[in-house]
Amino acid sequence: MSRTFAIGDIHGAYRALQQIIERIRPQTGDRLVFLGDYVDGWPESAETIAYLMELEQRYDCIFLRGNHDAWCESWLAGEPALDLWLQHGGMATVASYEKLSQEKRLQHLAFFRRMRQFYTDEHNRLYIHAGFASMHGPEFERYQYNYMWDRTLWEMALSLNPKLKTTDVQYPKRLRLFHEIIIGHTPTTNYGEFRPMHAGNVWNVDTGAGFAGKLSALELRSGDCTQSDTVMYLYPGEKGRNP
Repeated sequence: MSRTFAIGDIHGAYRALQQIIERIRPQTGDRLVFLGDYVDGWPESAETIAYLMELEQRYDCIFLRGNHDAWCESWLAGEPALDLWLQHGGMATVASYEKLSQEKRLQHLAFFRRMRQFYTDEHNRLYIHAGFASMHGPEFERYQYNYMWDRTLWEMALSLNPKLKTTDVQYPKRLRLFHEIIIGHTPTTNYGEFRPMHAGNVWNVDTGAGFAGKLSALELRSGDCTQSDTVMYLYPGEKGRNP
């Protein structure tokens, strides 16, 4: 039976991504859903994007756009590098692209432009980098930057009374729309957790790879989690996004 893996925020950790792929051993028919934030932090953002483009040729891959990817896309398209982006990992990304030709950069830009805002599979699972605010679903989102920036969906799921039934009038309408919602964006390490967290029907798969955590791949049918080594040990002497 084919499997679906949701893979959390990578943040330039090419070595961790390689480990994850080696450890899950994707087979023909498996689906890899990448939840965004491929760049910014560790020193191999350009290598990460190149590897993702290779994986796209071999497997069924879905690539969602994260807020860091949007920053990088704008810069590759010729926009000035935002100070906020540079301060949050963008400097490492710029450095990683210095060795790429203009032709390669344009190929990467085309890849960024193909990324999806969200994806719903045949099991009514929603995959989105951050969240959405509309009670009618992401298709009706008025402020589309919420796809990459919203944290209210996750905070709502965390604060939900676990005894509340989905049929209760107080149960959040956003959560009723989908069988499961799978996100990244907010590191679980913020809550002292180093594995994917589950609240309501929401899975958070950002396990802090950009900081002091690991990269995670969650298999949705079984709930099994595969992780890389702690990323900062894969890049000795580098800071990533750590202060």
